[in-house]
Amino acid sequence: MATSGQKRLGSGGLPSRTPLFSANKATSSKPESSSRSQQSTRLTKPSDKLNPKTVDPFSSSSKSQSAFAAVYTKGGVPCRLQHGSVKHKLGWDTDPEQLPFDPVLVTLSEGLQESIHPYSFVARTGFKEMLESNGAIEKVLPLLPKVCYGVRAALGNKNSDVFAAGLEATIQLSNLTGPHLNPHLKNLLVPVSKRMMDKKFRDKITTALQTFEQNGGKEALPVIKSKVPTYTTIFM
Repeated sequence: MATSGQKRLGSGGLPSRTPLFSANKATSSKPESSSRSQQSTRLTKPSDKLNPKTVDPFSSSSKSQSAFAAVYTKGGVPCRLQHGSVKHKLGWDTDPEQLPFDPVLVTLSEGLQESIHPYSFVARTGFKEMLESNGAIEKVLPLLPKVCYGVRAALGNKNSDVFAAGLEATIQLSNLTGPHLNPHLKNLLVPVSKRMMDKKFRDKITTALQTFEQNGGKEALPVIKSKVPTYTTIFM
């Protein structure tokens, strides 16, 4: 037995030492992860989703974006959503009449397939406002095949809201281009005829067909009748 003046020896004959830290205590605390400190703040407004400065291109939502949303967030359509107390509107960075309709109008026609706000609002409102701009008809006529392709895709969409947007866009095109739409009318009416028995759209489709005949003249009637045999002409 060790005397009071002697040091207690360990099993190896060496003096035993009291550990500086107990085994169950952490030796050090890890610093905060730098990635956490660099995280961006969450978007606070729906319009921020359309602002290239606030969109993270590496986020999971960006990876699942539609083609139109991807183009828009990169600035392919020079307008932005403006929130109003009653309704929203578009703010254009450049007047629509000064924009190149190819590719801007073509991009908007492809965006008619959007069903998610605010992209759907931007595409539909932007399409309408470009068609209403000064000198639009001269710019639209050479692009009708491309524009009708996007409109046709919206008409063939299973989403009822998207179909309604496509139908409205077709009416807008007809009002602007008149008989110039006739060569494309047959292709556009293929998906429209399939919705004719839907009570929700029957009246709207009938109004659209009457608009096509009114604007397209007598040459439009055979095209309409070939796809919707039950249609009755407005010219008696």
